[in-house]
Amino acid sequence: MKNVEAPAYVPGHGLLGGRTAVITAAAGAGIGGATARRFLEEGARVLISDAHARRLKEHEAELSREFPGAVAAVPCDVTDEAQVRALFDAAVQEHGRLDVVVNNAGLGGTSPLVEMTDEQWSRVLDVTLNGTFRCTRAALRSMKPTGAGVIVNNASVVGWRAQAGQAHYAAAKAGVMALTRCAAMEAAEYGVRVNAVSPSLAMHPHLAKVTSAQLLEELTAREAFGRYAEPWEVANVIVFLASDYSSYMTGEVVSVSSRHP
Repeated sequence: MKNVEAPAYVPGHGLLGGRTAVITAAAGAGIGGATARRFLEEGARVLISDAHARRLKEHEAELSREFPGAVAAVPCDVTDEAQVRALFDAAVQEHGRLDVVVNNAGLGGTSPLVEMTDEQWSRVLDVTLNGTFRCTRAALRSMKPTGAGVIVNNASVVGWRAQAGQAHYAAAKAGVMALTRCAAMEAAEYGVRVNAVSPSLAMHPHLAKVTSAQLLEELTAREAFGRYAEPWEVANVIVFLASDYSSYMTGEVVSVSSRHP
């Protein structure tokens, strides 16, 4: 298949003007970092978070130079309930209210099931599924009294499709999808929407470091466009789900690829 080049970067259109947002795992060059930038370009005030404090501080400084006064940062390990509570408390203290939460934190890894340790299994699920649960719970507690809000979770096509060596990650992402649907049903009565994106292959430096060139080539070949997604292309879909353009959508898992089953 002939590769199709990525489109030109899309400028902001003010879709999130006046909104306040928390984005987890937003210190790097992946989907979280791209989402933070897109939210700021769309007019939101953003609180970025990550377990890597140094990288988080560096990214905050970088974004603050371009968007002064619109971005702040709070380190948070989503496996720690006390840190999650502190993050959401800080968001309300910083902005007075919370409009959007993007649960991007996740952890992968590759191991055959017969060799996978309990620690490997538990660690991936604790970050990816349990962390999304903790942050969704905290977000709903903040949003329920205001009668409005949007939560966007980051799932994965692996939650739908099997991939060798990814049993823990696939189970966690399938759990994120189920959590999204259940949370949406509970949150609807007080005006909060909960959806998820399901990317396949969004390339960033960290992924390139931990994934073999052969596997990346195989995964890329499966994509309809014959290329991987740019992180900002996934972020654009998150912007849509966070905006009023998706006002009647809740409980949905939106595939950002051609690989929906």
